[in-house]
Amino acid sequence: MKPLQEIKAQIEQVKKLVEAGNKSDIKLNANGGNSILLVCPPDQEHLFIDESRKTLSGDKYEMIDLNRLLIDFIGQHKEEVLEKFDLLQSSVHQIFKSPPEENDDDFFKYIIERINDAFKAGKIPFLYSVGALYGTGIDNIHIIEHEKIMKAQLPLVILYPATDTKDKLMFLNTRVASKYRCMIIK
Repeated sequence: MKPLQEIKAQIEQVKKLVEAGNKSDIKLNANGGNSILLVCPPDQEHLFIDESRKTLSGDKYEMIDLNRLLIDFIGQHKEEVLEKFDLLQSSVHQIFKSPPEENDDDFFKYIIERINDAFKAGKIPFLYSVGALYGTGIDNIHIIEHEKIMKAQLPLVILYPATDTKDKLMFLNTRVASKYRCMIIK
């Protein structure tokens, strides 16, 4: 369990990094990417969210709650989601992330639109509650490597609930997470 001071220090590190405006530091440490993963222990995610809201508030950040976004998406596309669920029972993840050759409205595109809206408003998007992605077929690497994220003038910050083992991150203690194309703050 991380002490509160260590949590605050991690968040301050992210703030200094993104507000310094030195995009090349992030790209260099992110293998050419434009994203920062703020790694938090899954059982302390709520503390990181609370402290991030306090520290990263104001006009510079857009706090994006993926739990809320998922609920909104399902509410707006209820009929389509139910229909796809019946059709795709063996491939449920395709309800949320369509195959690349299909041009359906899906949750993945919905997330990218929301991030892009923050960029257009001149704000740094800060994704949290990313556990909502579990089982959707959407991994952090899909978001991080999206063209709009890679080419944005501002970085994307993701609060990432993962266990840090010796040589890998385990998303929600269950799956190996990609550390490519993002700068890791842990």
